Amino acid sequence: MPTRSASDAPLPTLARIRATHDHVAEHVIRTPVRRWSDPPLDDLLAPDTEVWLKEELFQRTGTFKPRGALAVMMELSRQALGRGVTAVSAGNHAMAVAYAAATLGSSAKVVMPETASPLRVAKCRAYGAEVVLVPDVHAAFDEVRRIEGEEGRAFVHPFEGRLTALGTAGVGLELMEQVEELDAVIVPIGGGGLCAGIASAVKLLRPGTAVFGVEPEGADTMHRSFRDGRPQEIDRVRTIADSLGAPHAAPYSFRVCRRFVDELVLVDDDALRRSMHLLFHSAKLAVEPAGAAATAALVGPLRDRLAGRRVGLIVCGANIDSHTFAQHLAAVDGTDGR
Repeated sequence: MPTRSASDAPLPTLARIRATHDHVAEHVIRTPVRRWSDPPLDDLLAPDTEVWLKEELFQRTGTFKPRGALAVMMELSRQALGRGVTAVSAGNHAMAVAYAAATLGSSAKVVMPETASPLRVAKCRAYGAEVVLVPDVHAAFDEVRRIEGEEGRAFVHPFEGRLTALGTAGVGLELMEQVEELDAVIVPIGGGGLCAGIASAVKLLRPGTAVFGVEPEGADTMHRSFRDGRPQEIDRVRTIADSLGAPHAAPYSFRVCRRFVDELVLVDDDALRRSMHLLFHSAKLAVEPAGAAATAALVGPLRDRLAGRRVGLIVCGANIDSHTFAQHLAAVDGTDGR
């Protein structure tokens, strides 16, 4: 566990971001970036808007999550790794921790809500993790604290902490090296760990680049936190983007987002489905709802704001089973999916 409290832990620096990126590099992929230009997309954008996709869905385990998990776990002592780690997650973070544990010669015991995708549960077990299922995400945090206390396993938080932000910052570092002079970057927000890292890297490298965070309407934790000036929580997640369904914001990720994020926007589930459909048919990417959030923001609330700009979109993950994916696309097509 971190020795500093969130209130006094230093903000990410470019030197630490680069060092962390290099530290975890052998265990992660430098994911590709490509220009997305296609008539179905162009029809939805304001004229002359240029779009670049940071395809983090091709990362190990199918999301950005291994970057943060490895950054945390590679700082654990040999004794701590020997006792193993624990985590709480709807799936993507659990898979990342399972992968990192297997990679580093440790063991993982992950807690997931019973509503978690069976595909994600199966993938966690395939990476060698023991999976504990509980009724909901609030119960999951209670259970993981019990495991931490009784078994001595190190808790790897799904989105909070300086090391997590330094790990996820690698996505922003790579993007800014891969595409010159971006005017804006759009980042999905769940708990804020991804956005905190990317936003810090982007702003430290190019302060004039705008960073927008996007949340689903049914999991607007960071919006509530920005409004009230301190971390807030929600009583229940009400969105198809379960990967963005953090039950609360946490002090460090909130503080970093407040420092480096220019603005937050909201998208609804129908917008997420339409953007999944667009990414599949136009960009040829099969993504989970969270992976479509940045696209939904660009063709929705940010369309006119970013007219004629060079925009980077973070495509953060693709862990979705084929049946659920087909159902979401069928809802856009107006069919029953059969």
